[in-house]
Amino acid sequence: MKFKLTAEERNWILYDVGNSAFTMLLATIIPLYFNYLATSAGISSVEYLAYWGYAASAATLIVAILGPILGTLADTRGFKKPIFLFTLFIGAAACISLGLARQWLVFLVIFLISKIGYSGSLIFYDSMLSDVTTEERMDHVSSQGYAWGYIGSCIPFVTCLLLVLNAEKIGLSMETAMAVSFLIVAAWWCLMTVPLLKTYHQKHYVERTPHAIAESFRRIGHTFQNIRNNKRIFVFLLAFFFYIDGVYTIIDMATAYGSALGLDSTGLLLALLVTQLVAFPCCIIFGRLASRYPTHNLITICILAYLFIAIFAVFLTTQAQFWAMAVMVGMFQGGIQALSRSFFTRIIPAEQSGEYFGFLDICGKGAAFMGTAIVSLVSQATGDINKGVGMIALLFLIGIFLFRYSVKLNAEVLSSGDKTL
Repeated sequence: MKFKLTAEERNWILYDVGNSAFTMLLATIIPLYFNYLATSAGISSVEYLAYWGYAASAATLIVAILGPILGTLADTRGFKKPIFLFTLFIGAAACISLGLARQWLVFLVIFLISKIGYSGSLIFYDSMLSDVTTEERMDHVSSQGYAWGYIGSCIPFVTCLLLVLNAEKIGLSMETAMAVSFLIVAAWWCLMTVPLLKTYHQKHYVERTPHAIAESFRRIGHTFQNIRNNKRIFVFLLAFFFYIDGVYTIIDMATAYGSALGLDSTGLLLALLVTQLVAFPCCIIFGRLASRYPTHNLITICILAYLFIAIFAVFLTTQAQFWAMAVMVGMFQGGIQALSRSFFTRIIPAEQSGEYFGFLDICGKGAAFMGTAIVSLVSQATGDINKGVGMIALLFLIGIFLFRYSVKLNAEVLSSGDKTL
């Protein structure tokens, strides 16, 4: 297979480069700045963590509810790009507005809006995959998206980090430095989206009806019934729920876990950058391997690797071990996300990709709730954070069992020649 990208594929990938800058901002600078604003207002650390958790959970819940509705509406002919552009505008405008907020509660509300816009745009972006490439090239293109997203996000992130850390030296206040940083990220995000907006055309769709919004709600019910009746899709979504839960929990808890163990904060931040740099080539490698080996086997390898990482984390005590874990996460993070996206794209109808990815997003968002809650509850109940982290391994065990079962069901459908949903 030739791996030269078409213009549509390349422009689709560029959006991953753009939105990944906001992803890095969410994981690092935004929580730190909120902590700065909350502390300045006399908010205790306990209240700060609680308020931050409530806002993140609210954003997750809202997107999980709206995802299938907007996704179904976007599958209507000519609707996907305008709705995608609308969510992008909300996310980018709110990102800029974060730099104007000087009061912690206002900042939190704007953060909630920006997270909703960002997460909503990803539903439509993922569903565009079937429009910009062919089934044979999906694994490669999906992997390229994550790969260039990882490396591309480092450019604005490092720029913003240097600006914030050296604010006093160049005569800027913390607030001004942060405002400029948010502007840089929003500008990067929008700039990388322009090529996609110029070349994207919705090739798979359902025809418009006189009452598009009412019809979208009817289609949601129909799709939900289809998912329940189609075992290969239903079981895959269950599998995805558990193993992506483990992946997200490791990503979300890694820095907090390292801090709880007393590891150096600067080292933890650098380890995050190492993860991004390692993920870039490894993600591309997985995309190329997918042209030679079955996608489901590569996903299985990724889940097994994460199972090992989860077990390794239980015995983690030193900075060197944390760096080793960061490298291992980088090796498989992009692969499992990209290949899961392309695998799911293959087993759903292309003309209903928006609504199906809306349901996939529910599984991902639901997983984001469960994993961190399990780790926290077990850690509190046992008084041992290592036991809490050890529970992540269980998620991968359940995930790999369900995933292999979904692969078996998919093989049976293909062997029978029945590709209907």
